[in-house]
Amino acid sequence: MSIIVFGSINIDLVATAPKLPIAGETLLGEDFFKVPGGKGANQAVAVAKLGVPTQMVGRVGAHGFGTELMENLQNAGVRTDNIFVDETTSSGVAMITVAHDGENQIVVIPGANGRVNQSDVERLSHILPTATALLLQLEIPVPAVIAAAQAARSKNITVILDPAPALSDLPAELYPLVDIITPNEVEAGQLVGFPVDGEDTALKAARALLQKGVKSAIVKLGAKGVVCATDKDTFFVPAFFVDTVDTVAAGDAFNGGLATALYSGLSLHQAVVWGAAAGALAATKLGAQTSLPDKLTLEAFLKERGL
Repeated sequence: MSIIVFGSINIDLVATAPKLPIAGETLLGEDFFKVPGGKGANQAVAVAKLGVPTQMVGRVGAHGFGTELMENLQNAGVRTDNIFVDETTSSGVAMITVAHDGENQIVVIPGANGRVNQSDVERLSHILPTATALLLQLEIPVPAVIAAAQAARSKNITVILDPAPALSDLPAELYPLVDIITPNEVEAGQLVGFPVDGEDTALKAARALLQKGVKSAIVKLGAKGVVCATDKDTFFVPAFFVDTVDTVAAGDAFNGGLATALYSGLSLHQAVVWGAAAGALAATKLGAQTSLPDKLTLEAFLKERGL
């Protein structure tokens, strides 16, 4: 059995600078590098590096970065049989600025990701019987996300949705198809219509998401921890304090750790701890997929903290 990720595949063009620019400001940057990214591909690599069989379904362009992106996924141990090479467009690109404090700004050009459609969902449907969970994000068209969630639901496969980039008008029909939703505080606020800035408002937001139909709502608060709510329980997991370098893929690492723990038979509470630990480790390194921890690193990190 495997975990399947249905979503975006990008190349990340990353610039580092002392701070993030404000509107109209030109800054002198420090470094530039190019790394594979995309929230879908990041989560697939996150799961694969933690030792779980992983399959990716999505699209890349036929030219430019497409071959590089496919090879990178394969080298990470992700099966790419069901990634479609689209001859009509380029691969997705993310332009990222990272400041000294680890905060970032990202502009995404969807490219092939924006062409994901029902034909991709059909390829996904053929392999769903081999899966225990389906990981989704919102960097591909929402109709395809909904169709993928419906296909997984019809086969009783756990659906984990990272609602990023967040949409305030996310269709109501998607929520009841989701077993676990994992917004950060900004995304949670956009989904529920009020600011989320701490544990109390995160819990309020999580309960609002439950009312929309999801089974479990996890709100990530960065250095302030993680709040989780189900119809039976609520709990808080403190953050792991680390020296933050770059938070770009911390959320993807979280979902990778969460899904891996659930795949391994751990409880939701334990899975949130794994997710928080994986996210913390990812924040200690530059880049997206280059920052994702492997199984030995995550297990050592948890053991050092008595977990």
